[in-house]
Amino acid sequence: MSQTGLSLDAVSLLTVWTAVAIYTLAFIAYAIDLARRSDQSVKAKDAVRERELVAAGGSAIDAVRREEATAAAEIEASPAARPRYVWARIGTSLTVLGFVFHLTGDVLRGVAAERVPWSNMYEFALTGTVLLVAVYLASLFRYDLRFLGSFIAGLTVVLLGGAALSFYVEVVPLADPLKSAWLVIHVFVATLSTALFALAFGLSVMQLLQARREQRVAAVAAGGTAKTGPRFLRTLPSADVLESLAYRFAIVGFIFWTFTLIAGSIWANDAWGRYWGFDTKEVWTFIIWVLYAGYIHARATRGWRGTRSAWLSIVGFSAVLFNFIIVNQFFKGLHVYSGLS
Repeated sequence: MSQTGLSLDAVSLLTVWTAVAIYTLAFIAYAIDLARRSDQSVKAKDAVRERELVAAGGSAIDAVRREEATAAAEIEASPAARPRYVWARIGTSLTVLGFVFHLTGDVLRGVAAERVPWSNMYEFALTGTVLLVAVYLASLFRYDLRFLGSFIAGLTVVLLGGAALSFYVEVVPLADPLKSAWLVIHVFVATLSTALFALAFGLSVMQLLQARREQRVAAVAAGGTAKTGPRFLRTLPSADVLESLAYRFAIVGFIFWTFTLIAGSIWANDAWGRYWGFDTKEVWTFIIWVLYAGYIHARATRGWRGTRSAWLSIVGFSAVLFNFIIVNQFFKGLHVYSGLS
């Protein structure tokens, strides 16, 4: 017990809810950033662009391509050379602050339990969202992904807040099969790969939106409708660039997920005396592996690039969420460690 009368776990939960509140503010700041980017795009280019799209045909598409090339160059620019979007900087600062509280809550949960904090659904969600935000913040040193900030912050609020409301359980001793070094290795790597898949998912969603906008721009140039979709997409790279970024995150996540599958088989042999038993969790882990293997193959095969490969990325991450939320709660098997009664 602390001097305030709160247990470490209670303090952990308090810091988690503080992090949720800060992430909510970050989501709002990032959303304002996207709105301001849209507004700036309209003021600077909209009138000229609409005239070009209607009257100039191919030259309008060339202008769009030049705009996308500029955005593609900006996405790989060093942090010092990036556009100084005020609200994006505020959103990132709030995300960093939320991450500090978030990580503190995760660590305190581990200290209270005297073990690694990922042995049940609440703890897995707690650590998984920590890694999601950590991977996002770390990626900002290489890529300017602040346009994904509202997605990352919003997803974290939903997953972390939902886990605290629905999955929270008090600290309990580990089940016997979990008393293994593989708990540290296997589950951590699975959580890290999930964070990478989440980033790939967000980029794939943006890719689909951008691809749809590019099709509409082509239609406008051919004399079609003048509506080309959300204007903030003008400040983003092309669908091809977004697809390439999604692929980079997905392939790293796939490597970690492959290790997760192999390590899980080894752990299963140590715990239950067999490497594979068609347990529900084992089957879904393999299904996820197959989906992402298919996505990577589709991306490597030129005929399956574009929207079809993006949908595979989205389906793959949906399977990850299904495996975590649905399989853990409603399917019976040896891997039932949700902690929920």
